[in-house]
Amino acid sequence: MKKRTVILTILLILLIDQVFKFYIKTSFYLGEDHRILGNWFRLHFVENEGMAWGWKLGESGSWGKLALTIFRMAAVAFGVYYIGHIIKKKEHPGFIICVAMIFAGAVGNLIDSMFYGLIFEASDPMMQNVARLFPEGGGYAGFLHGKVVDMLYFPIIQSTYPNWFPVWGGEPFEFFSPVFNIADASISIGLIIILLFQNRFFKKQEEPSKHPTVETNVSAGDDAQVL
Repeated sequence: MKKRTVILTILLILLIDQVFKFYIKTSFYLGEDHRILGNWFRLHFVENEGMAWGWKLGESGSWGKLALTIFRMAAVAFGVYYIGHIIKKKEHPGFIICVAMIFAGAVGNLIDSMFYGLIFEASDPMMQNVARLFPEGGGYAGFLHGKVVDMLYFPIIQSTYPNWFPVWGGEPFEFFSPVFNIADASISIGLIIILLFQNRFFKKQEEPSKHPTVETNVSAGDDAQVL
């Protein structure tokens, strides 16, 4: 597979991801929710200070956020090397594209963490204000401390656990509850495809069969008979 194809794939994912995030950040107030397809697909603006599912290290703005961003930077740097490596090795094109999707997703969220705190005004859910780009007073956080913008929400099933259900009986039940973005989706889809098609992507080349040589005392001559 050509490097140009991989680079274009990465740039396309990054473009879609960042355009969508800019639109949400500058058009929605924090917590704003819009139904797109019935009740099961919504645009719901939240900001994530940590990793997937909102998990984070330490408190907001602490060393945990900085450590997470630095880790993302190291992962992206390794991704550049690894993509070049598998292209040179001429790995399966499907595997290369999946790795490119994972890489693009990581870069997309890294951009948020590195720069969004510098270029955006804070989104205030109490005032229901829409954040401005490049505000006069500066952004809401320093370099490497930006929050990741999430907006895709698919609450396919919303119900309540039956009273007899252990631990959670009577409490609300929701499937699918995470709010995520295009970058997250790119990472997840890339990983899922690799898992589903790993036998095809990592198919081992069969070694040529070796036929044993049998030595005999019969000399090959004009009088030898071939049976």
